[in-house]
Amino acid sequence: MTSNKGLDVDAIQAAPPVVQNHDTDDEKPVLNTGGHGPTQRRLKDYHITWIGLCSGIGTGLFIGTGSAYASAGPAGLLLAYIVVGAVLWCVMQSISELATLFPTAGSFPHWATRFIDPSVGFSLAISYGYCYTIAIASECSAAAVLVSYWTDLTPAVVITISLVLILWINLMSVRFFGETEVVTGGIKVLCFLGLVIVAIVITAGGGPNHKSIGFKYWNNPGAWVDYNGITGSTGHFLGFLSAFVNASFSFVGVETVVITAAESVNPHKAIPKAANRVTYRIGFFYVLGALLIGLIVDPRNADLVSGSGNAKSSPWVIAIQTAGIKVLPSIVNACILVSAWSAGNSYCWVGSRMILAMTTDRQLPQFFARTTSKGVPYVAVITAWLFGPLAYLSLGSGGAAQAFSWLLNLSTVAGLIAWGTLCFCYIRFYRAMKVQGIDRNTLPWKAPWQPYTAWFGGIGSIVITLVAGFPVFLKGNWNTADFVASYVGIPIFIVPIIAWKLYHRTKVRSLIQYFSSIVNTDFAACRFYEPTKSTCGLVVYLMMPSQPMTLSGSMFKHY
Repeated sequence: MTSNKGLDVDAIQAAPPVVQNHDTDDEKPVLNTGGHGPTQRRLKDYHITWIGLCSGIGTGLFIGTGSAYASAGPAGLLLAYIVVGAVLWCVMQSISELATLFPTAGSFPHWATRFIDPSVGFSLAISYGYCYTIAIASECSAAAVLVSYWTDLTPAVVITISLVLILWINLMSVRFFGETEVVTGGIKVLCFLGLVIVAIVITAGGGPNHKSIGFKYWNNPGAWVDYNGITGSTGHFLGFLSAFVNASFSFVGVETVVITAAESVNPHKAIPKAANRVTYRIGFFYVLGALLIGLIVDPRNADLVSGSGNAKSSPWVIAIQTAGIKVLPSIVNACILVSAWSAGNSYCWVGSRMILAMTTDRQLPQFFARTTSKGVPYVAVITAWLFGPLAYLSLGSGGAAQAFSWLLNLSTVAGLIAWGTLCFCYIRFYRAMKVQGIDRNTLPWKAPWQPYTAWFGGIGSIVITLVAGFPVFLKGNWNTADFVASYVGIPIFIVPIIAWKLYHRTKVRSLIQYFSSIVNTDFAACRFYEPTKSTCGLVVYLMMPSQPMTLSGSMFKHY
Protein backbone atom coordinates (compact mmCIF):
# COMPACT_ATOMS: atom_id res chain seq x y z
CA MET A 1 0.00 0.00 0.00
CA THR A 2 1.29 3.47 -0.81
CA SER A 3 0.27 6.88 0.49
CA ASN A 4 -0.81 9.73 -1.72
CA LYS A 5 2.77 11.00 -1.48
CA GLY A 6 4.23 7.81 -2.93
CA LEU A 7 5.48 6.38 0.36
CA ASP A 8 5.29 2.64 0.98
CA VAL A 9 3.20 2.51 4.16
CA ASP A 10 3.47 -1.28 4.39
CA ALA A 11 7.22 -0.96 4.47
CA ILE A 12 6.92 1.63 7.21
CA GLN A 13 4.64 -0.57 9.28
CA ALA A 14 7.01 -3.48 8.81
CA ALA A 15 9.84 -1.64 10.53
CA PRO A 16 11.49 -3.51 13.42
CA PRO A 17 9.33 -3.78 16.55
CA VAL A 18 9.48 -1.44 19.49
CA VAL A 19 11.79 -2.34 22.31
CA GLN A 20 9.65 -2.00 25.42
CA ASN A 21 12.23 -2.37 28.18
CA HIS A 22 15.54 -0.57 28.56
CA ASP A 23 15.87 -0.67 32.30
CA THR A 24 18.56 -3.29 32.82
CA ASP A 25 21.93 -1.93 33.81
CA ASP A 26 23.86 -4.57 31.91
CA GLU A 27 22.08 -3.89 28.63
CA LYS A 28 24.42 -3.28 25.74
CA PRO A 29 24.23 0.42 24.85
CA VAL A 30 22.57 1.30 21.58
CA LEU A 31 24.67 3.30 19.15
CA ASN A 32 23.01 6.61 18.44
CA THR A 33 22.90 6.79 14.66
CA GLY A 34 20.03 9.26 14.67
CA GLY A 35 22.35 12.06 13.64
CA HIS A 36 25.06 9.67 12.47
CA GLY A 37 26.68 10.33 15.85
CA PRO A 38 28.81 7.75 17.65
CA THR A 39 27.52 8.51 21.15
CA GLN A 40 25.67 5.89 23.17
CA ARG A 41 22.29 5.84 24.87
CA ARG A 42 23.18 5.50 28.55
CA LEU A 43 21.07 8.19 30.26
CA LYS A 44 18.09 6.71 32.06
CA ASP A 45 14.80 8.44 32.83
CA TYR A 46 15.85 9.60 36.31
CA HIS A 47 18.99 11.19 34.84
CA ILE A 48 16.84 13.13 32.37
CA THR A 49 14.46 14.13 35.15
CA TRP A 50 17.20 15.64 37.29
CA ILE A 51 19.01 17.24 34.37
CA GLY A 52 15.71 18.82 33.30
CA LEU A 53 15.00 20.00 36.82
CA CYS A 54 18.39 21.36 37.76
CA SER A 55 20.66 21.77 34.71
CA GLY A 56 21.93 25.29 34.29
CA ILE A 57 20.94 26.39 37.80
CA GLY A 58 24.03 28.26 38.88
CA THR A 59 25.03 31.71 39.99
CA GLY A 60 22.24 33.41 38.05
CA LEU A 61 19.53 32.26 40.45
CA PHE A 62 21.46 32.69 43.69
CA ILE A 63 23.61 35.78 42.99
CA GLY A 64 22.63 37.41 39.68
CA THR A 65 19.17 38.22 40.99
CA GLY A 66 20.72 40.73 43.39
CA SER A 67 21.70 43.40 40.86
CA ALA A 68 18.47 42.82 38.93
CA TYR A 69 16.45 43.33 42.09
CA ALA A 70 18.32 46.53 42.94
CA SER A 71 17.50 48.05 39.54
CA ALA A 72 13.96 46.73 39.10
CA GLY A 73 12.45 46.47 42.58
CA PRO A 74 10.15 43.71 43.89
CA ALA A 75 7.47 44.00 41.20
CA GLY A 76 9.95 44.56 38.36
CA LEU A 77 12.01 41.50 39.29
CA LEU A 78 8.94 39.29 39.69
CA LEU A 79 7.42 40.45 36.40
CA ALA A 80 10.72 40.00 34.52
CA TYR A 81 11.00 36.41 35.71
CA ILE A 82 7.38 35.70 34.81
CA VAL A 83 7.77 37.13 31.29
CA VAL A 84 11.09 35.41 30.54
CA GLY A 85 9.72 32.24 32.13
CA ALA A 86 6.73 32.36 29.78
CA VAL A 87 9.04 32.75 26.79
CA LEU A 88 11.17 29.83 27.95
CA TRP A 89 8.10 27.64 28.49
CA CYS A 90 7.04 28.26 24.89
CA VAL A 91 10.54 27.45 23.62
CA MET A 92 10.67 24.26 25.66
CA GLN A 93 7.30 23.02 24.44
CA SER A 94 8.34 23.56 20.82
CA ILE A 95 11.75 21.92 20.96
CA SER A 96 10.52 19.04 23.12
CA GLU A 97 8.06 18.02 20.40
CA LEU A 98 10.93 18.03 17.91
CA ALA A 99 13.27 16.13 20.24
CA THR A 100 10.65 13.47 20.89
CA LEU A 101 10.27 12.91 17.17
CA PHE A 102 13.90 13.47 16.15
CA PRO A 103 16.27 12.39 18.97
CA THR A 104 19.37 12.96 16.85
CA ALA A 105 22.93 13.72 17.88
CA GLY A 106 23.41 17.46 18.34
CA SER A 107 19.69 18.10 18.05
CA PHE A 108 19.56 21.89 17.78
CA PRO A 109 21.84 22.67 14.81
CA HIS A 110 20.76 19.43 13.14
CA TRP A 111 17.14 20.63 13.18
CA ALA A 112 18.12 24.04 11.83
CA THR A 113 19.96 22.33 8.99
CA ARG A 114 16.92 20.21 8.15
CA PHE A 115 14.06 22.64 8.62
CA ILE A 116 15.58 26.01 7.68
CA ASP A 117 18.90 25.84 5.87
CA PRO A 118 22.37 24.29 6.33
CA SER A 119 23.80 27.78 6.77
CA VAL A 120 21.52 28.39 9.75
CA GLY A 121 22.45 25.02 11.25
CA PHE A 122 26.12 25.90 10.82
CA SER A 123 25.66 29.30 12.43
CA LEU A 124 23.50 27.99 15.27
CA ALA A 125 26.14 25.40 16.15
CA ILE A 126 28.76 28.16 16.33
CA SER A 127 26.56 30.59 18.26
CA TYR A 128 25.09 28.07 20.68
CA GLY A 129 28.44 26.34 21.05
CA TYR A 130 30.27 29.50 22.02
CA CYS A 131 27.36 30.41 24.32
CA TYR A 132 28.10 27.38 26.44
CA THR A 133 31.84 27.11 26.03
CA ILE A 134 32.14 30.72 27.21
CA ALA A 135 29.71 29.96 30.02
CA ILE A 136 32.23 27.41 31.31
CA ALA A 137 34.58 30.31 31.90
CA SER A 138 31.89 32.45 33.53
CA GLU A 139 31.02 29.74 36.05
CA CYS A 140 34.69 29.06 36.83
CA SER A 141 35.16 32.79 37.39
CA ALA A 142 32.14 32.71 39.68
CA ALA A 143 33.65 29.78 41.59
CA ALA A 144 36.80 31.81 42.20
CA VAL A 145 34.75 34.70 43.52
CA LEU A 146 32.68 32.42 45.75
CA VAL A 147 35.77 30.90 47.38
CA SER A 148 36.99 34.43 48.19
CA TYR A 149 34.12 34.59 50.70
CA TRP A 150 36.16 32.36 53.02
CA THR A 151 39.79 32.87 52.04
CA ASP A 152 42.22 35.02 50.09
CA LEU A 153 43.35 32.00 48.06
CA THR A 154 44.45 33.16 44.63
CA PRO A 155 41.62 32.82 42.08
CA ALA A 156 43.97 31.03 39.64
CA VAL A 157 44.08 27.99 41.94
CA VAL A 158 40.30 27.78 42.22
CA ILE A 159 39.83 28.21 38.47
CA THR A 160 42.39 25.50 37.74
CA ILE A 161 40.78 23.01 40.13
CA SER A 162 37.34 23.74 38.65
CA LEU A 163 38.57 23.26 35.09
CA VAL A 164 40.33 19.98 35.88
CA LEU A 165 37.22 18.55 37.56
CA ILE A 166 35.01 19.61 34.65
CA LEU A 167 37.30 17.96 32.10
CA TRP A 168 37.53 14.76 34.14
CA ILE A 169 33.76 14.39 34.51
CA ASN A 170 33.11 15.04 30.83
CA LEU A 171 35.68 12.48 29.70
CA MET A 172 33.88 9.79 31.67
CA SER A 173 30.86 7.84 30.42
CA VAL A 174 27.77 9.96 29.84
CA ARG A 175 26.07 7.88 32.52
CA PHE A 176 28.68 9.06 35.03
CA PHE A 177 27.94 12.61 33.91
CA GLY A 178 24.25 11.89 34.53
CA GLU A 179 24.95 10.60 38.03
CA THR A 180 26.98 13.72 38.78
CA GLU A 181 24.07 15.89 37.69
CA VAL A 182 21.73 13.91 39.94
CA VAL A 183 23.95 14.45 43.00
CA THR A 184 24.62 18.14 42.39
CA GLY A 185 20.98 18.65 41.42
CA GLY A 186 19.91 17.21 44.75
CA ILE A 187 22.20 19.68 46.53
CA LYS A 188 20.69 22.58 44.57
CA VAL A 189 17.14 21.52 45.37
CA LEU A 190 17.88 21.04 49.07
CA CYS A 191 19.63 24.40 49.20
CA PHE A 192 16.74 26.19 47.56
CA LEU A 193 14.17 24.42 49.76
CA GLY A 194 16.16 25.56 52.77
CA LEU A 195 16.25 29.13 51.48
CA VAL A 196 12.49 29.10 50.91
CA ILE A 197 11.88 27.94 54.48
CA VAL A 198 14.32 30.51 55.89
CA ALA A 199 12.71 33.27 53.80
CA ILE A 200 9.25 32.41 55.12
CA VAL A 201 10.56 32.33 58.70
CA ILE A 202 12.29 35.71 58.27
CA THR A 203 9.19 37.26 56.71
CA ALA A 204 7.03 36.04 59.59
CA GLY A 205 9.45 37.40 62.19
CA GLY A 206 10.91 34.06 63.27
CA GLY A 207 14.54 35.18 62.98
CA PRO A 208 16.80 36.07 65.93
CA ASN A 209 15.78 39.74 65.65
CA HIS A 210 12.07 38.75 65.72
CA LYS A 211 11.16 41.46 63.22
CA SER A 212 8.13 40.66 61.07
CA ILE A 213 8.67 41.99 57.54
CA GLY A 214 5.64 40.93 55.52
CA PHE A 215 5.34 43.08 52.39
CA LYS A 216 7.31 45.92 53.94
CA TYR A 217 9.58 46.49 50.94
CA TRP A 218 6.63 46.51 48.54
CA ASN A 219 5.44 49.61 50.41
CA ASN A 220 8.76 51.24 51.23
CA PRO A 221 10.53 51.98 48.90
CA GLY A 222 7.70 50.51 46.83
CA ALA A 223 7.00 47.82 44.27
CA TRP A 224 9.06 49.67 41.68
CA VAL A 225 12.32 51.60 41.90
CA ASP A 226 13.62 54.43 39.75
CA TYR A 227 16.22 53.30 37.24
CA ASN A 228 19.43 55.31 36.89
CA GLY A 229 17.79 58.38 38.42
CA ILE A 230 14.89 58.34 35.95
CA THR A 231 11.67 58.83 37.88
CA GLY A 232 8.07 57.93 37.17
CA SER A 233 6.69 55.21 34.95
CA THR A 234 9.58 55.56 32.49
CA GLY A 235 12.13 54.78 35.18
CA HIS A 236 10.03 51.89 36.45
CA PHE A 237 9.71 50.43 32.96
CA LEU A 238 13.46 50.72 32.32
CA GLY A 239 14.12 49.01 35.63
CA PHE A 240 11.87 46.17 34.53
CA LEU A 241 13.79 45.88 31.23
CA SER A 242 17.12 45.89 33.04
CA ALA A 243 16.09 42.75 34.91
CA PHE A 244 15.61 40.90 31.61
CA VAL A 245 19.29 40.10 31.11
CA ASN A 246 19.74 38.67 34.59
CA ALA A 247 16.48 36.74 34.35
CA SER A 248 17.51 35.39 30.95
CA PHE A 249 20.91 34.32 32.27
CA SER A 250 19.15 32.40 35.03
CA PHE A 251 16.92 30.65 32.49
CA VAL A 252 19.42 29.95 29.69
CA GLY A 253 20.47 26.35 30.07
CA VAL A 254 17.06 24.92 30.94
CA GLU A 255 16.60 23.88 27.31
CA THR A 256 19.75 21.76 27.33
CA VAL A 257 17.79 18.80 28.68
CA VAL A 258 16.45 18.33 25.16
CA ILE A 259 19.97 17.65 23.88
CA THR A 260 20.09 14.58 26.10
CA ALA A 261 17.54 12.94 23.77
CA ALA A 262 20.39 11.64 21.61
CA GLU A 263 21.93 9.82 24.57
CA SER A 264 18.76 8.88 26.42
CA VAL A 265 17.69 5.24 26.70
CA ASN A 266 14.06 6.17 26.10
CA PRO A 267 13.85 9.75 24.78
CA HIS A 268 10.28 9.52 23.52
CA LYS A 269 9.01 9.15 27.06
CA ALA A 270 11.69 10.94 29.07
CA ILE A 271 11.81 14.19 27.07
CA PRO A 272 8.05 14.98 27.19
CA LYS A 273 8.12 14.40 30.94
CA ALA A 274 11.09 16.74 31.30
CA ALA A 275 9.32 19.37 29.16
CA ASN A 276 6.24 19.23 31.34
CA ARG A 277 8.31 19.53 34.50
CA VAL A 278 9.88 22.74 33.20
CA THR A 279 6.63 24.45 34.20
CA TYR A 280 7.21 23.45 37.82
CA ARG A 281 10.86 24.43 37.63
CA ILE A 282 10.00 27.90 36.35
CA GLY A 283 7.31 28.36 38.97
CA PHE A 284 9.20 26.91 41.92
CA PHE A 285 12.78 28.03 41.43
CA TYR A 286 12.43 31.30 39.58
CA VAL A 287 9.02 32.89 40.13
CA LEU A 288 8.78 31.83 43.77
CA GLY A 289 12.41 32.84 44.26
CA ALA A 290 11.80 36.31 42.79
CA LEU A 291 8.72 36.76 44.98
CA LEU A 292 10.54 35.78 48.18
CA ILE A 293 13.51 38.03 47.41
CA GLY A 294 11.07 40.92 47.16
CA LEU A 295 9.86 40.13 50.67
CA ILE A 296 13.11 39.66 52.56
CA VAL A 297 15.58 42.20 51.11
CA ASP A 298 15.52 45.97 50.78
CA PRO A 299 16.32 46.82 47.11
CA ARG A 300 18.30 49.82 48.37
CA ASN A 301 20.81 47.58 50.16
CA ALA A 302 24.24 48.55 48.81
CA ASP A 303 25.57 44.99 49.03
CA LEU A 304 23.29 43.92 46.17
CA VAL A 305 25.41 45.92 43.72
CA SER A 306 28.72 45.67 45.55
CA GLY A 307 30.24 43.67 42.70
CA SER A 308 31.75 41.15 45.10
CA GLY A 309 30.10 38.32 43.15
CA ASN A 310 30.13 35.92 46.11
CA ALA A 311 27.59 35.20 48.82
CA LYS A 312 28.00 38.73 50.17
CA SER A 313 26.06 40.05 47.16
CA SER A 314 23.47 37.26 47.19
CA PRO A 315 20.06 38.63 48.20
CA TRP A 316 19.44 35.42 50.13
CA VAL A 317 22.58 35.79 52.24
CA ILE A 318 21.98 39.51 52.75
CA ALA A 319 18.53 38.72 54.17
CA ILE A 320 19.94 36.00 56.42
CA GLN A 321 22.65 38.31 57.77
CA THR A 322 20.19 41.16 58.29
CA ALA A 323 17.98 38.82 60.31
CA GLY A 324 20.96 37.97 62.51
CA ILE A 325 21.22 34.29 61.57
CA LYS A 326 24.77 32.94 61.93
CA VAL A 327 26.54 30.08 60.08
CA LEU A 328 23.93 29.84 57.30
CA PRO A 329 25.72 32.31 54.98
CA SER A 330 28.72 29.98 54.69
CA ILE A 331 26.46 26.99 54.03
CA VAL A 332 24.62 28.91 51.32
CA ASN A 333 27.91 30.02 49.78
CA ALA A 334 29.05 26.39 49.65
CA CYS A 335 25.82 25.38 47.90
CA ILE A 336 26.21 28.22 45.40
CA LEU A 337 29.78 27.05 44.76
CA VAL A 338 28.50 23.55 43.97
CA SER A 339 25.86 25.08 41.69
CA ALA A 340 28.45 27.13 39.81
CA TRP A 341 30.71 24.13 39.25
CA SER A 342 27.78 21.93 38.24
CA ALA A 343 26.58 24.51 35.73
CA GLY A 344 30.07 24.75 34.24
CA ASN A 345 30.18 20.97 34.02
CA SER A 346 26.90 20.78 32.09
CA TYR A 347 27.95 23.67 29.84
CA CYS A 348 31.06 21.74 28.79
CA TRP A 349 28.87 18.75 27.96
CA VAL A 350 26.53 20.88 25.84
CA GLY A 351 29.40 22.63 24.07
CA SER A 352 30.97 19.31 23.12
CA ARG A 353 27.67 18.07 21.69
CA MET A 354 27.41 21.19 19.53
CA ILE A 355 30.84 20.41 18.09
CA LEU A 356 29.66 16.85 17.53
CA ALA A 357 26.59 18.20 15.74
CA MET A 358 28.80 20.08 13.30
CA THR A 359 30.59 16.86 12.43
CA THR A 360 27.20 15.19 12.01
CA ASP A 361 26.29 17.70 9.32
CA ARG A 362 29.77 17.59 7.77
CA GLN A 363 30.55 21.13 8.86
CA LEU A 364 33.68 20.13 10.76
CA PRO A 365 36.30 17.46 10.05
CA GLN A 366 35.25 14.01 11.26
CA PHE A 367 38.29 14.05 13.54
CA PHE A 368 36.12 15.92 16.07
CA ALA A 369 33.64 13.00 16.17
CA ARG A 370 36.17 10.50 17.52
CA THR A 371 34.91 8.69 20.60
CA THR A 372 36.10 6.36 23.31
CA SER A 373 34.80 2.80 23.65
CA LYS A 374 32.10 4.21 25.94
CA GLY A 375 30.85 6.64 23.32
CA VAL A 376 32.44 9.77 24.79
CA PRO A 377 33.40 12.26 22.04
CA TYR A 378 36.70 13.07 23.71
CA VAL A 379 38.02 15.35 20.95
CA ALA A 380 34.85 17.44 21.05
CA VAL A 381 34.95 17.53 24.86
CA ILE A 382 38.55 18.74 24.96
CA THR A 383 37.85 21.32 22.24
CA ALA A 384 34.88 22.74 24.17
CA TRP A 385 36.83 22.68 27.43
CA LEU A 386 39.67 24.72 25.92
CA PHE A 387 37.43 27.81 26.13
CA GLY A 388 37.27 27.38 29.90
CA PRO A 389 40.67 29.00 30.53
CA LEU A 390 39.09 32.30 29.46
CA ALA A 391 38.21 32.39 33.15
CA TYR A 392 41.80 33.48 33.79
CA LEU A 393 40.75 36.86 32.40
CA SER A 394 39.43 37.44 35.90
CA LEU A 395 43.05 37.78 37.04
CA GLY A 396 43.29 41.05 35.11
CA SER A 397 42.72 44.55 36.40
CA GLY A 398 38.94 44.27 36.25
CA GLY A 399 38.85 41.29 38.57
CA ALA A 400 36.70 38.19 38.57
CA ALA A 401 33.45 40.08 39.04
CA GLN A 402 33.99 42.19 35.89
CA ALA A 403 35.04 39.15 33.85
CA PHE A 404 31.96 37.30 35.06
CA SER A 405 29.74 40.22 34.00
CA TRP A 406 31.15 40.32 30.45
CA LEU A 407 30.98 36.57 30.00
CA LEU A 408 27.43 36.58 31.37
CA ASN A 409 26.27 39.02 28.68
CA LEU A 410 28.05 37.14 25.89
CA SER A 411 26.55 33.77 26.76
CA THR A 412 23.07 35.13 27.53
CA VAL A 413 22.61 36.85 24.17
CA ALA A 414 23.82 33.77 22.29
CA GLY A 415 21.37 31.65 24.25
CA LEU A 416 18.48 33.98 23.43
CA ILE A 417 19.34 33.91 19.72
CA ALA A 418 19.29 30.12 19.89
CA TRP A 419 15.84 30.21 21.50
CA GLY A 420 14.45 32.29 18.66
CA THR A 421 16.07 30.12 15.99
CA LEU A 422 14.72 26.92 17.53
CA CYS A 423 11.20 28.33 17.61
CA PHE A 424 11.54 29.15 13.91
CA CYS A 425 12.69 25.54 13.33
CA TYR A 426 9.46 24.37 14.90
CA ILE A 427 7.36 26.77 12.83
CA ARG A 428 8.92 25.39 9.63
CA PHE A 429 8.28 21.85 10.83
CA TYR A 430 4.68 22.72 11.71
CA ARG A 431 4.07 24.22 8.29
CA ALA A 432 5.60 21.16 6.62
CA MET A 433 3.23 18.92 8.57
CA LYS A 434 0.29 21.09 7.55
CA VAL A 435 1.27 21.05 3.87
CA GLN A 436 1.28 17.25 3.95
CA GLY A 437 -2.01 17.06 5.83
CA ILE A 438 -0.51 14.99 8.66
CA ASP A 439 -2.48 15.07 11.90
CA ARG A 440 -0.30 16.05 14.87
CA ASN A 441 -2.45 13.84 17.10
CA THR A 442 -0.63 10.85 15.62
CA LEU A 443 2.78 12.09 16.76
CA PRO A 444 4.45 10.51 19.80
CA TRP A 445 3.91 13.74 21.74
CA LYS A 446 2.58 17.15 20.77
CA ALA A 447 3.02 20.52 22.42
CA PRO A 448 -0.07 22.57 23.34
CA TRP A 449 -1.36 25.63 21.48
CA GLN A 450 0.92 25.37 18.48
CA PRO A 451 2.00 27.23 16.41
CA TYR A 452 1.15 30.20 18.63
CA THR A 453 3.40 28.85 21.36
CA ALA A 454 6.38 28.82 19.00
CA TRP A 455 5.58 32.29 17.66
CA PHE A 456 5.41 33.74 21.18
CA GLY A 457 8.66 32.06 22.17
CA GLY A 458 10.46 33.19 19.01
CA ILE A 459 9.28 36.80 19.07
CA GLY A 460 9.84 37.07 22.81
CA SER A 461 13.42 35.82 22.45
CA ILE A 462 14.16 38.36 19.72
CA VAL A 463 12.71 41.25 21.74
CA ILE A 464 14.71 40.35 24.84
CA THR A 465 17.86 40.07 22.71
CA LEU A 466 17.35 43.55 21.26
CA VAL A 467 16.74 45.25 24.62
CA ALA A 468 19.53 43.39 26.43
CA GLY A 469 22.02 46.24 26.11
CA PHE A 470 19.69 49.22 26.29
CA PRO A 471 21.43 50.85 29.32
CA VAL A 472 24.40 51.90 27.14
CA PHE A 473 22.07 54.06 25.04
CA LEU A 474 20.92 56.16 27.98
CA LYS A 475 22.42 59.62 28.30
CA GLY A 476 25.88 59.50 29.86
CA ASN A 477 25.83 55.71 30.07
CA TRP A 478 27.81 54.73 26.98
CA ASN A 479 30.32 51.94 27.54
CA THR A 480 31.94 50.31 24.52
CA ALA A 481 32.81 47.09 26.34
CA ASP A 482 29.24 46.64 27.57
CA PHE A 483 27.84 47.42 24.12
CA VAL A 484 30.06 44.81 22.48
CA ALA A 485 29.27 42.21 25.14
CA SER A 486 25.53 42.82 24.73
CA TYR A 487 25.31 42.75 20.94
CA VAL A 488 28.34 40.97 19.49
CA GLY A 489 26.30 37.77 19.52
CA ILE A 490 24.11 39.10 16.70
CA PRO A 491 26.89 39.45 14.07
CA ILE A 492 28.44 36.21 15.32
CA PHE A 493 25.17 34.55 14.32
CA ILE A 494 24.59 36.43 11.05
CA VAL A 495 28.10 36.46 9.55
CA PRO A 496 28.49 32.64 9.35
CA ILE A 497 25.12 32.41 7.57
CA ILE A 498 26.20 34.93 4.94
CA ALA A 499 29.63 33.30 4.56
CA TRP A 500 28.05 29.86 4.13
CA LYS A 501 25.58 31.11 1.52
CA LEU A 502 28.28 32.91 -0.45
CA TYR A 503 30.62 29.93 -0.38
CA HIS A 504 28.08 27.19 -1.14
CA ARG A 505 25.67 29.35 -3.16
CA THR A 506 22.66 27.56 -1.72
CA LYS A 507 19.05 28.67 -1.47
CA VAL A 508 16.58 28.22 1.37
CA ARG A 509 14.56 25.08 0.72
CA SER A 510 10.86 25.36 0.02
CA LEU A 511 8.57 23.26 2.18
CA ILE A 512 7.89 20.82 -0.63
CA GLN A 513 11.60 20.01 -0.87
CA TYR A 514 11.43 18.36 2.53
CA PHE A 515 9.31 15.55 1.18
CA SER A 516 11.53 12.93 -0.38
CA SER A 517 11.88 9.22 0.29
CA ILE A 518 14.90 9.77 2.49
CA VAL A 519 15.13 7.99 5.81
CA ASN A 520 17.28 8.05 8.90
CA THR A 521 18.31 4.60 10.09
CA ASP A 522 17.86 5.14 13.81
CA PHE A 523 14.37 6.51 13.36
CA ALA A 524 13.45 3.87 10.77
CA ALA A 525 13.98 1.20 13.38
CA CYS A 526 11.20 2.80 15.48
CA ARG A 527 13.22 1.44 18.36
CA PHE A 528 11.69 3.51 21.10
CA TYR A 529 8.22 4.21 19.70
CA GLU A 530 4.90 2.86 20.79
CA PRO A 531 3.49 0.90 17.82
CA THR A 532 0.23 2.84 17.81
CA LYS A 533 2.06 6.12 17.33
CA SER A 534 5.10 5.24 15.27
CA THR A 535 3.73 5.24 11.73
CA CYS A 536 3.04 8.93 11.32
CA GLY A 537 6.30 9.91 12.95
CA LEU A 538 8.21 7.69 10.57
CA VAL A 539 6.34 9.10 7.58
CA VAL A 540 7.37 12.61 8.61
CA TYR A 541 10.95 11.50 9.09
CA LEU A 542 11.00 9.94 5.65
CA MET A 543 10.35 13.41 4.34
CA MET A 544 13.26 15.09 6.05
CA PRO A 545 16.70 15.43 4.41
CA SER A 546 19.16 13.03 5.98
CA GLN A 547 21.31 10.13 4.81
CA PRO A 548 20.07 8.93 1.38
CA MET A 549 18.21 5.63 1.60
CA THR A 550 15.40 3.91 -0.30
CA LEU A 551 12.53 1.70 0.74
CA SER A 552 12.42 -1.84 -0.60
CA GLY A 553 9.79 -4.18 0.78
CA SER A 554 10.25 -4.32 4.53
CA MET A 555 13.95 -3.46 4.39
CA PHE A 556 15.69 -0.09 4.37
CA LYS A 557 18.72 0.01 2.09
CA HIS A 558 21.24 2.64 1.12
CA TYR A 559 21.31 3.87 -2.46
